Amino acid sequence: MPTESASCSTARQTKQKRKSHSLSIRRTNSSEQERTGLPRDMLEGQDSKLPSSVRSTLLELFGQIEREFENLYIENLELRREIDTLNERLAAEGQAIDGAELSKGQLKTKASHSTSQLSQKLKTTYKASTSKIVSSFKTTTSRAACQLVKEYIGHRDGIWDVSVAKTQPVVLGTASADHTALLWSIETGKCLVKYAGHVGSVNSIKFHPSEQLALTASGDQTAHIWRYAVQLPTPQPVADTSQISGEDEVECSDKDEPDLDGDVSSDCPTIRVPLTSLKSHQGVVIASDWLVGGKQAVTASWDRTANLYDVETSELVHSLTGHDQELTHCCTHPTQRLVVTSSRDTTFRLWDFRDPSIHSVNVFQGHTDTVTSAVFTVGDNVVSGSDDRTVKVWDLKNMRSPIATIRTDSAINRINVCVGQKIIALPHDNRQVRLFDMSGVRLARLPRSSRQVTARSVNICRAQWRRTGPQENGMLLGME
Repeated sequence: MPTESASCSTARQTKQKRKSHSLSIRRTNSSEQERTGLPRDMLEGQDSKLPSSVRSTLLELFGQIEREFENLYIENLELRREIDTLNERLAAEGQAIDGAELSKGQLKTKASHSTSQLSQKLKTTYKASTSKIVSSFKTTTSRAACQLVKEYIGHRDGIWDVSVAKTQPVVLGTASADHTALLWSIETGKCLVKYAGHVGSVNSIKFHPSEQLALTASGDQTAHIWRYAVQLPTPQPVADTSQISGEDEVECSDKDEPDLDGDVSSDCPTIRVPLTSLKSHQGVVIASDWLVGGKQAVTASWDRTANLYDVETSELVHSLTGHDQELTHCCTHPTQRLVVTSSRDTTFRLWDFRDPSIHSVNVFQGHTDTVTSAVFTVGDNVVSGSDDRTVKVWDLKNMRSPIATIRTDSAINRINVCVGQKIIALPHDNRQVRLFDMSGVRLARLPRSSRQVTARSVNICRAQWRRTGPQENGMLLGME
């Protein structure tokens, strides 16, 4: 009987503690709801010396912060569930190992390894989430307003590359899967020259730095150098449109546009024979570029190599090997004998030919998926884009870690850099082109045509940079 009475007394005390704890939780939750449930109108109605626009912006920013931390909280709950699952798995494995009569040291080593992997995963997840929050609230020093100026329609298949001539007359070049490269008048949108010397998809086009020569890379395992001579037509007056877009996308009408089924390039002079054909690859030549001075050219191929050629003799000077998978792009420095190649092996490599007697190579592992392109800027920077949905800006003087990282919601295609304003143009798999500055601040999104079949056209947009100082204008290209 005394034992039974003591047990009943203990049960009553435990029940009372639980009730008290439950009541405390309810009171706490109630007080939190009362604190967080203050109507926004009441907050906005409080006396403040801040202008209403500033207060509204602050409230909006705090709302964004709340949403970000809510996402972090949800991720934290998911990670906790993963931790519980891993603990259960480790416990099960521990029983199995005990049955095998292994030493405690081996058990400790295995548990330590699993814990280390979990710790690294947690660090990576929280680092990425924190980066998203930080990048969301970077101070924007300039904004860009973009306006669609002209479309260039004439290819019969997808367009892989766009380039602008560096010499007079300045023309626009496009490379297409329809086995052709076209040269266009930028002002009028008229096709000036058609190159039809390849028997495969034309994957890239680059202009010689000082002569009227073009370099094209193709799926037929070759790169061609061909000469062009054009006479620009008289530009027609273009009606000025006042509507300019910033972050919001502009839908452009397809009225009064040429029919895509018609061959606009059929009236162009056609070049069918190259001056020089560069043949050494055993796979698709995906990209090519001129080295500074224009006496040498580099090509990148799916055969996992990049080749350096002498333009005058067409001889192979160097075969650049080392990538483990297909190359995706190559680019040369505008003022130095440097080449950067990117690959599906998640790396990009920097090749140094400044010393004629020897060339060095540096490997950079900054991405977790295919590096779709890596390009030089005018200064000492390299910008790399990847299918891992990130773009990273690197300093050539110290490339151990990027100086800026841009995280996006879609894989990155071939990136381009606007030389004058140091603006990075990012074409995405989701058909959007976004503009960022070199520090990773988002500026704008290029307007996009509303037409359904847009893979065969090139858009030119006028970008106006709104700064604290004088305004600057620039032209930007967008493939759709």
